[in-house]
Amino acid sequence: MSTEPRINERIRVPEVRLVGPAGEQVGIVSTADALRLARDQDLDLVEVAAQARPPVAKLMDYGKFKYENAQKARDARRNQTNTVVKEMKLRPKIDDHDYETKKGHVVRFLKAGDKVKITIMFRGREQSRPELGFNLLRRLAADVEEYGFVESSPKQDGRNMLMVLGPTRKKTDAKADVQAERDRRAAERKADHDAEQTELAEHRAQAHAGEPKKKKRGPADNMDPDIDL
Repeated sequence: MSTEPRINERIRVPEVRLVGPAGEQVGIVSTADALRLARDQDLDLVEVAAQARPPVAKLMDYGKFKYENAQKARDARRNQTNTVVKEMKLRPKIDDHDYETKKGHVVRFLKAGDKVKITIMFRGREQSRPELGFNLLRRLAADVEEYGFVESSPKQDGRNMLMVLGPTRKKTDAKADVQAERDRRAAERKADHDAEQTELAEHRAQAHAGEPKKKKRGPADNMDPDIDL
């Protein structure tokens, strides 16, 4: 069964509630009049709400409409495919050095446009003090709020406590920034290389200019100096 809407002459009902190309309400008109309006504006008559009474039809460029919808669906699939969830595990009594190191990893993931699942792992008697995990997660969320937000609030999951951070920026934007940084570094490397080549050429030119000029040998230079002329 086709999921595409009925268009133009395939709309068999006697009348439709017509919507103009800009979304304006035209009102209930005969299908024949609606088709005539569509032809006059070089547009299609597309049934957008078949279950309504009477059905709702809109004047539009159906080919353009299909193309834009296909683009949106493709972008949605691409974004869904590219969604990556990284994981960072911490202990509730983590020391400051380890905390700063792991926080740095979380920031890097978020800046790359990835989600991060934070897992606090409790052991032994630590399980009786869930506030340690909650406070640690709250501290981490505050420390990285420039790059991410709490998408899933802290919750207990068996022996662990979980929280999910979402990136504040889209992955596509993050990739664009990464590419821009790569291009900038490549341009700097090329500029440095060109400067080195120019400097080397100048040194060679100066060295060549300082060398004594060799006297051009003539026929007399080839004669034996002991021969009396």
